[in-house]
Amino acid sequence: MSDTLAEARETLAPTGRLRVAINLGNAALAMRDEKTGELGGVSVALARELAGRLGVEVAFETYMGAGKVFAAIDADEWDLGFLAIDPKRAERLVFTAPYVIISSSYVVPDESPFQSVAEVDSPGTRIAVARNAAYDLWLTKHAKHAELVHGDAPGTSLQMFIDEGLDAGAGVTQVLHRFVAEHPGYRVLPDSFATIEQAMTVPAKNAAAVPFLSAFIGEMKQNGFVRAALDASGRTEVAVAP
Repeated sequence: MSDTLAEARETLAPTGRLRVAINLGNAALAMRDEKTGELGGVSVALARELAGRLGVEVAFETYMGAGKVFAAIDADEWDLGFLAIDPKRAERLVFTAPYVIISSSYVVPDESPFQSVAEVDSPGTRIAVARNAAYDLWLTKHAKHAELVHGDAPGTSLQMFIDEGLDAGAGVTQVLHRFVAEHPGYRVLPDSFATIEQAMTVPAKNAAAVPFLSAFIGEMKQNGFVRAALDASGRTEVAVAP
């Protein structure tokens, strides 16, 4: 185990500093305290635990959307990230097994006739989505009739949903519930159009560390760390991956 640990440290943090990409656009997994500026959430907790095991400093690089995390690969801004597993991303990234499973749904105006997600994919319907978010990638493949209107990040796309009077806004269900709590006159549909597996990930150049990371994630699920971190951050409704 010590050799594996040493190899993982050399791959991920050869300078003694682990640069971790945190997607603040997914409030189910990461958030920043508005008063203290402190980062929290299950992905932040996992990153800190991993850095402690490696015996290195952790440095968080924050982004306001999964698409921005993915786009930063070429700039070599991070060594380890937390993203939804997707075949398109797997062309550039290597993933561990998932650590949580989250759902995606739609927000609509209170007066909208839509009562389920299946009804939204209809001719003439315009849906706001964050470019290259996991739910954008899913909808791009599966939406048959509705038009996807892209914003640069989750917050941008939801504001566009309001400003342009679009029919629906797609997003992580937990994020959408937070949105409607701050924006009266809107509601979240009760079902989901996709369940998405979230995993630790590294750029392909760091693939040698994935066996160590996969074992780490497996242990963190089994010993209750992931569940405890979700509950501590108020995300009791988010499911730990099997």
